[in-house]
Amino acid sequence: MWRRAFCNLSKRPFSSQPEIPTLYSFLQPSIFSLIRTESPSTTPPKPHDQTPLTLTQEHKSNLESTLLDSIKSKNTDEAWKSFKTLSNYSAFPSKSLTNSVIIHLSSLNDTHNIKRAFASVVFLLDKKQELLKPETVHVLLNSMRDANSAAPAFALVKCMFKSRFFIHFSLWGDVLVEICRKNGNFGGFLQVFNENCRVAIDEKLNFLKPSLAACNAALECCCREVESITDAEKVVETMSVLGVRPDECSFGLLAYLYALKGLKEKIAELEGLISGFGFLDKGFFLSNLISGFMKCGNLASVSATILQGVRETGGQGLCFEEGTYGEVVSGFLQNGSIKDLATLIGETQTLESPSVIVERSVGYGIINACVNLGLLDKAHMIFDEMNAQGASLGLGVYLPILKAYCKEQRTAEAAQLVTDISGLGLQLDVATYDALIEASMSCQDFHSAFSMFRDMREARIPDLQGSYLTIMTGLTESHRPELMAAFLDEIVEDPRIEIGTHDWNSIIHAFCKAGRLEDARRTFRRMTFCQFEPNEQTYLSLINGNVTVEKYFNVMMLWNEVKRKVSAEGETKLKLDSSLVDAFLYALVKGGFFDAVMQVVEKSQEMKIFVDKWRYKQAFMEKHKKLRVSKLRRKNRGFRCWHNKCQIVFQEARPVTRTRGAYFACTNYTLMLSCFLGVLREEAEDQLSAMDIEHDSSAVAFIVAEVVSKREKLSEIQLLVLRLE
Repeated sequence: MWRRAFCNLSKRPFSSQPEIPTLYSFLQPSIFSLIRTESPSTTPPKPHDQTPLTLTQEHKSNLESTLLDSIKSKNTDEAWKSFKTLSNYSAFPSKSLTNSVIIHLSSLNDTHNIKRAFASVVFLLDKKQELLKPETVHVLLNSMRDANSAAPAFALVKCMFKSRFFIHFSLWGDVLVEICRKNGNFGGFLQVFNENCRVAIDEKLNFLKPSLAACNAALECCCREVESITDAEKVVETMSVLGVRPDECSFGLLAYLYALKGLKEKIAELEGLISGFGFLDKGFFLSNLISGFMKCGNLASVSATILQGVRETGGQGLCFEEGTYGEVVSGFLQNGSIKDLATLIGETQTLESPSVIVERSVGYGIINACVNLGLLDKAHMIFDEMNAQGASLGLGVYLPILKAYCKEQRTAEAAQLVTDISGLGLQLDVATYDALIEASMSCQDFHSAFSMFRDMREARIPDLQGSYLTIMTGLTESHRPELMAAFLDEIVEDPRIEIGTHDWNSIIHAFCKAGRLEDARRTFRRMTFCQFEPNEQTYLSLINGNVTVEKYFNVMMLWNEVKRKVSAEGETKLKLDSSLVDAFLYALVKGGFFDAVMQVVEKSQEMKIFVDKWRYKQAFMEKHKKLRVSKLRRKNRGFRCWHNKCQIVFQEARPVTRTRGAYFACTNYTLMLSCFLGVLREEAEDQLSAMDIEHDSSAVAFIVAEVVSKREKLSEIQLLVLRLE
């Protein structure tokens, strides 16, 4: 003990000077200094150390002018220096200038300058209150709120009451409530609140009447933190004296306290008061009741309260916050009462109306709370328990599990659950289907996406376009044109889905890009069969695909089809554009089909499309620069002899075939030879017409393609004929 006393004694200054008051001690020495009265000294001060005890009027004017200029120029340090000098000599600047300094310091939103502003206000409260405006205090408190400085804010308000500097409650009370709510502790506010109400009642200062939010904050401290019935009822009595009307929040806080203490008579009184005040929404009141019962472990009262709430709403569900259901789930699971939870959900579903909003059903709230708490396995256990009890499962029980599957990308399980839901006669909304399908496509679970889209169609949901676009976009990004073709073929006749030529173009383009020309042609034929007109992009994709694998003859066949459509009239008329013309010219030049090239050029000139012939010179030279004239002539003589033999065979076989009825076999043979010799498609069709045999362009194209695939390249033969004719 003596050592402790000695230490304390050694820390005390051995001086007769008065100590600085504790209110300002934490501001020493850097912020604000009080002038100490110097004791007389035996040694006289030097002349240059002497400072004037008072400021002259000229010096004061100069300091005020400097202070004003510093505020305007935002020179904070210089402004603070001038204000500090004036205050030290009790030569305060004018009221407007004083408040301007404090507001300027508060607006900077840094701790150091807020500390300066706080010191200035406290000093003025002690020395000269009349210079301080209430609005200035409000600005400073707002800065403290933004800086999360709770202790200085409460110290400032207490200093105001100590100095009897009373201002309107709205200028400081609501700010303190925000600060306390931000920090999650209303203990300090309750003391200030009680002092304010005492002064307001004793001195009849109506402007100190607290707001309803402040009263509820004080009540929350009594009910939630202190858990004192005496303090809570004292706050309620104060509200009654001051004429502050309670609201649903006030009754809810009292309900929590009474439920926690097990005062059912008080709870019944509160219910009567709620009806008397005309409050229709009892959601907050019931939530607080449930919280109080859960904290004291009264699970039976929790179930009774929930069922009572469902009855009072006429089966339209309960509008509880997510935290309330979280408390219910946590409390029941801690006591191992999964069976009780399942029973509670089943009982509420019997009371709820079929038209209840899904999100307001109790089953949805409980299962959703399990999912949000990371207890999906517990949700499954509740689900299984309800099935074991034979309870009817509403849509609200399924939705949270579906959302959890969607979030965790467990799309296969989600698809199976959707099938089960549809089997029970329940129908999901479009937004849920869209979210599930999007999740399936993002993890490339295409089978689940197709399954859920099929369920959408079977459920007769009118809006399918969004999910359709999601699937098509996902398949395009995943480069799965075969699935796109199968999917489109399945839904092409559904009137609820808008399918356009661009959808077919996407599939054709994907096939061509992958080099799967046969699939692209099959899709093209399916497209025309379904009466979708190909456009410029369709042919452009097919041209590029054939050029990639150097099948230029197919391009020539495409040109013949495009040529007919360009020359046609009506809706089937196709309009050439420069990109399509360029693609045809490049491919036909590369393939050596110069007659077709000239047709493209002529058609382009008719449609006033500019063609730069020099662009295709390089393509021609790359393909045909190695051809020799002598070789061409030699091959041409052999081909002419072959052609003559073919004509002789045809003439000899014609009578025989007429008698035997074998026109088409002879025609096939003749056409194959003729195409191989370089006869153009038009000549082959003329031969068929002369023989009175029915034919179409597809039959001729098929025969020509067969010849080209089994013989030498027709492009070389075509080039020979064009060169030597």
